[in-house]
Amino acid sequence: MNFLLKIENITKSFKGLIALDNVSFSAQKAEILGIIGPNGAGKTTLFNLISGFSVPDKGNILFEGQNLTTLKPYQISKLGIARTFQIVKPMRNINVLENVMMGPLARSCSLREAEIEAKNILRFLGILDKSLFLAENLSLPEKKRLEVARALATRPEVLLLDEVMAGLRPNEVDHMVSLLKEINKKTDLTILMIEHSIRAVMACCHRIVVLNYGKKIAEDTPQAVTQHPEVIRSYLGQDPC
Repeated sequence: MNFLLKIENITKSFKGLIALDNVSFSAQKAEILGIIGPNGAGKTTLFNLISGFSVPDKGNILFEGQNLTTLKPYQISKLGIARTFQIVKPMRNINVLENVMMGPLARSCSLREAEIEAKNILRFLGILDKSLFLAENLSLPEKKRLEVARALATRPEVLLLDEVMAGLRPNEVDHMVSLLKEINKKTDLTILMIEHSIRAVMACCHRIVVLNYGKKIAEDTPQAVTQHPEVIRSYLGQDPC
């Protein structure tokens, strides 16, 4: 089986505290892979390592066979990996359209082409009508969609979503799940998503990796993971639904 992204025996510690301990898993092309676990499990540290914001102590991160562990974030982005952040980080003092145009402009000097591409992405995500709003004036759900739009504008092959549904109401979560499934269907984009909403993960993901205290304790389909005794004990509790 060919994997687009492969995590091999990754270990990372901070001042003696082990954040990730010998973690391995892979993601296939066009797969939606959930990364779940309690706070402090090492989920965001994992994304920081994949995207080049941190360097592992041991292990390898392979994207299409290329080792990413010595590359800078901008180099990894150019290869085709984009990410969002737990705390949304748009460029607050420019408008929504200009935020999204930054991605196309990294590839081309044509303002017209960048504007067309950015508008298409905003239209798809349902916030084209907010194009001329300052990013800081958007609502939280709109800022979340803008964060996804900015990542998509880099034309990634792998999209890392760090709690993109955090703080959203149930109907807003449902809308985001539908958007992600549509993105995956139309683009064959591989999506790795850190998420605490088990309902969203069950609805969206093909497989789930579960971390606890930096260790991988399960990797399986959503249904199988929610029945895993250690996952129930350490994260889900007695009622996984």
